[in-house]
Amino acid sequence: MNPKLLIVDDDEEIRTQMKWALARDYEILLAEDRPGALEQFNAEKPSVVLLDLGLPPRPATPEEGLLALSELIALDGLVKIVVISGQGEKENALKAIGAGAYDFLCKPVEVEELKFLLRRCFHVANLEREYRQMQHLLYEDAFESMLGSSPRMQAVFDSIRKVATTDAPVLILGESGTGKEMAALAIHRKSSRKEGQFVAINCSAIPESLLESELFGHEKGAFTGAHAQRKGRIETASGGTLFLDEIGEIPLPVQVKLLRFLQEKRIERVGGRQEIQIDTRVIAATNADLTKNMAAGSFREDLFYRLAVVQIVLPPLRDREADISLLANSFLHRFAASIGKTGLSFNLEALRAIKRHPWPGNVRELENRVKRAVIMAEGKRLTASDLELEPASGTSSTGTLKEAREALERDMVQRTLRKHGGKITPAASELGVSRPTLYELMDKLGIVREA
Repeated sequence: MNPKLLIVDDDEEIRTQMKWALARDYEILLAEDRPGALEQFNAEKPSVVLLDLGLPPRPATPEEGLLALSELIALDGLVKIVVISGQGEKENALKAIGAGAYDFLCKPVEVEELKFLLRRCFHVANLEREYRQMQHLLYEDAFESMLGSSPRMQAVFDSIRKVATTDAPVLILGESGTGKEMAALAIHRKSSRKEGQFVAINCSAIPESLLESELFGHEKGAFTGAHAQRKGRIETASGGTLFLDEIGEIPLPVQVKLLRFLQEKRIERVGGRQEIQIDTRVIAATNADLTKNMAAGSFREDLFYRLAVVQIVLPPLRDREADISLLANSFLHRFAASIGKTGLSFNLEALRAIKRHPWPGNVRELENRVKRAVIMAEGKRLTASDLELEPASGTSSTGTLKEAREALERDMVQRTLRKHGGKITPAASELGVSRPTLYELMDKLGIVREA
């Protein structure tokens, strides 16, 4: 079955000509105005639309066509819309590109150029829909909101499943931004304690003088300012899970009391004399090397072995190459939906930059960069500069021969296109390639066709 193509034009002769030119490769749907286009689109769900901006009842202005464009994209953010415009309407065509159109062609349309562009549109549309389906399957299988198809993350998920069935203390290790708190929360949600509270505390964010009271609570009058009895985080988490982030920052006197709680499941509030039995599971995390801390005498060895009954190591993002694009697109769709932006995607330059960046801040850095890009980007295609990343097209001497060759090709193609005002035919002629070959080269090199 041929793919469906919707042609929207108020000129019956043009609709007929396009139908005869394209009917061999596509199932042609026709509409002469915006209501007819929306009706056909809702009924047939075509992946690609050819849209004339001048539609009735105001065919001399682009407003009706631009409105049709926005309504079609609102119905399906993945639809590829090619705008057909007159030679004098380039400004309107650029407005359409900014509003989400995939590309535009000037009248009179060259049939071979149109056929090539349509093949590209359907190819990209199919790839995006296949990716969306794959992404949907991955989300269905997402592990407690944690995404990761790489072998190292699958091993982490297996460890979480196993340790969640016990009450053993767990020590989660990993660089900053790798998702240690999410892993701790996943253990809690998979455990028999999931109905209890998950209480998290960042031990490095609380002054040393207040940390003991924060963990163990205090009695009224225990110190200046203690106007009433107060439960600590350990007691608050009774029946649930206590997550101690940055465990290496706990001072030695508090380490002694924490060790006693882990051994006896009892605490005394600051200023109190009564022992209180507490049923709280402890999960700790750190990005520090506790072995060095123990050697330096700043972390108790006996506490380490009490906390590290099970250790889970979260890999840095640079070691999860298979997950980087998946996470980036997940953040993109989530943040775009939260602020009402539709049809956003990364261009090829951005995807290459994402894969090449070392991500010292790991998943948190990726999330923050994508969030900023979604907010600040003006077009539908997010670029490396939107992400504040260096484009992956540099000619650094540390790159591979393939990367250097691509950089040279990209530079030649871009300079030739600029020389000819973005016109494909003369640029292809000067470069010594056919027009279809130049289109393919532009796609490979991540060069967006300019007006």
